[in-house]
Amino acid sequence: MNSTVLSRAEAEVRDVIAEQTEALRAGDADALVARYTAETVKFDLAPPLRHTGAEVLDADGVRAWLATFDGPVDAEVRDLDVTVGGDVAFCHSLNRMSAVPRGSAEGFDLWYRATVCLRRIEGTWRITHEHTSTPFYMDGSFRSAIDLTP
Repeated sequence: MNSTVLSRAEAEVRDVIAEQTEALRAGDADALVARYTAETVKFDLAPPLRHTGAEVLDADGVRAWLATFDGPVDAEVRDLDVTVGGDVAFCHSLNRMSAVPRGSAEGFDLWYRATVCLRRIEGTWRITHEHTSTPFYMDGSFRSAIDLTP
């Protein structure tokens, strides 16, 4: 693959990540699920351990989650690294999400890690796997290390 094609493919994948981030900020549940395939497997921050199939494509479920916040969710992607080979790509980044839970006097600001795998299907990059996580303290407390920042 020549560098021009690679650069275009990398830019397209970066655009997908930017679109996902903007959809979260806008509270657009339909746009948030639109890039996933029916075969997508997600290892998300929220339980259960794995989300698959119709659950990943459930815009109503995403709307219900977004409704647990007072006001919009803010999001940021930092240190995005993209690797493309043919019709397959993967990327990883450090992501920030902040919001105010409904009924709470204070908001939260959470940094977490993300890995996203994509396939170009009929000319469109689609998300086929997503893994988000927070580290945890290995001091015996097993607390999520949600106080970390890059």
